[in-house]
Amino acid sequence: KKQNLLFKMSGTPVPESILKKRKSQERLQAQRVKQQLAAKKARRAQRRETFKRAEKYVREYRAQEKSLVRLRREARKEGNFYKDAEPKVILAIRIRGINGLHPKVKKILRLLRLRQINNAVFVVVNSATKKMLNLVEPYITYGYPNLKTIRELIYKRGYAKINKQRVAITDNSVIEGALGKHGIICMEDVIHEIYTCGPKFKVVNKFLWPFKLSNPRGGMRDKGTHFTEGGDAGNREELINQYARACN
Repeated sequence: KKQNLLFKMSGTPVPESILKKRKSQERLQAQRVKQQLAAKKARRAQRRETFKRAEKYVREYRAQEKSLVRLRREARKEGNFYKDAEPKVILAIRIRGINGLHPKVKKILRLLRLRQINNAVFVVVNSATKKMLNLVEPYITYGYPNLKTIRELIYKRGYAKINKQRVAITDNSVIEGALGKHGIICMEDVIHEIYTCGPKFKVVNKFLWPFKLSNPRGGMRDKGTHFTEGGDAGNREELINQYARACN
């Protein structure tokens, strides 16, 4: 602009190279503005879709709770007992180090991605994982997490594994970039897939870096003794939620 003003004041025609440069800059600026508007529109649409999915999941969770309450009341009314469905997901937390570790146990802990003390992972419940957990039971504590525990762990301690790197999940774009092709675009999708053990559980669980927890508030009682005998190791069932909250 200063050059154009100088040329006008001197009465000299503007060189063609400057005119071309100015047109190129104007075209690039127009493209940049267009891209920014398109990105803003896409973000707005993504936020709207994320909000819709979160609402749908909340309705689903509430319906499950109401159905469970209804079934329990009907069973009690008829003088029976209602047995809850078998849990689909286990939360496993490592509580002991490598001293005196058998090679087979070490291999299983690596397969479970429990390489360090206070590492935590989600594990799908099947016959193979049950056998693996039984073999490494003296070195871990595990149980059945509820929705609140899963949400708190993912939101507070959740990191993504992208290109073998530990990446903080600061935005839904991180999730969409890695899992968008599987239809998972936001944090609530990740939580829902883990909680319900959905068809993409394996993909989502592999996407999540093992959680790095702290030592439990108040310390441990005896990590060398089974939980049923007053220690910390082994299956805690629903009480794992209380332990995980103390470590989070």
